[in-house]
Amino acid sequence: MTPSRGRSAAPHTSLCTPWTLAALAVVLGFSLAGCVKKTLRKSELRAVTAEVVTAAQAATGHKSEITIRPEIQSSATGAGHLAADDIYISLENPSQTAALKQSLAEIARRHKLAVAQASTGGVVRLDFSFGGNRTHSILVVTPLAARSRRPAGRAPGNPELAIILDDLGHDRSAADSLLALPFPLTISILPHLPLSSQVAEEAFRRGDEIMLHLPMEPESEDTGSEGAKPEAIELRVGMSVTQVESTLQGMLDTVPHAAGVNNHEGSRATADAALMEALMPALRARGLFFIDSRTTVATVAYDSAARAGVRAASRKVFLDDTPERAAILAQLELASRDALRDGSAIAIGHPHPATIAALAEGVPGLEARGIRLVFASELAH
Repeated sequence: MTPSRGRSAAPHTSLCTPWTLAALAVVLGFSLAGCVKKTLRKSELRAVTAEVVTAAQAATGHKSEITIRPEIQSSATGAGHLAADDIYISLENPSQTAALKQSLAEIARRHKLAVAQASTGGVVRLDFSFGGNRTHSILVVTPLAARSRRPAGRAPGNPELAIILDDLGHDRSAADSLLALPFPLTISILPHLPLSSQVAEEAFRRGDEIMLHLPMEPESEDTGSEGAKPEAIELRVGMSVTQVESTLQGMLDTVPHAAGVNNHEGSRATADAALMEALMPALRARGLFFIDSRTTVATVAYDSAARAGVRAASRKVFLDDTPERAAILAQLELASRDALRDGSAIAIGHPHPATIAALAEGVPGLEARGIRLVFASELAH
């Protein structure tokens, strides 16, 4: 029987009160947030990497030099997970860049990745990110025609000057400015820094020579408020051969393509015969040369290298003890006079803005006077 319209229906509880709706909205919000993926799985990240490599090979006719360096991030438990891939791509011809960038943009679109781009000194950098987290840094590098990893043979009688720039690995803008200089430089990179591997890869692919700027123990009086600070990882007096070997290898692992070594600080270390006698065979076994920065007149490093059969040389001039343009130009002139008098010289500087500006201004004049810029390895004997 159909109930009359005037009869009350059975009582029930409404699900649509304002308080219930508010609570439901909160729960639904949390549920949806949990369903939004913030990072790529390792398999997805690596699939993108494979597509980037394929695109680079296609753009260059399989002639591109490609290196992949994974970034491993440690968790609170100490376990590491893949956070991002750094991909370095060398192009033979700048004209290949546009097609490659177009392919990379298409890869990013397919995988719903955001793209940020920057260009400096012949290096194009594209960062892919997902959910605000960077997944890939792709660095496309075109070597400068004026540089070469195997410089041409010596011209008889031509004086030669090697310029080493120390302390790279801290500052992105300093590295970019150095990479833009159109003449051969020897880039000496501190190990275990956030940019150590990246700067080494970029500089090497641009055609510069790479060295490990090997931290060594300074004298205690050099470590005051205005002096050198001991590094967390460095060669110290009293280390065993095994400790020297493992410390050196750990540093080299963070500075790829290193062809040689020069000391960072080390006024105490390079004066210690036992430590130098432990270091030099490790360099010889790896085919590395040694440049003595001569941070102390008591150094025995060069003599130890000679006895161990390690190719070596010593610094003649520090360019920027006074980091001002006029003073640096004067020191560069002093280095050129040493090269003219002795046939060769090594000058060491740092990536200060004034140093970079002085080199850009002064080096072309040296070359016009017949002084040939070479890599440090060419002056190590």
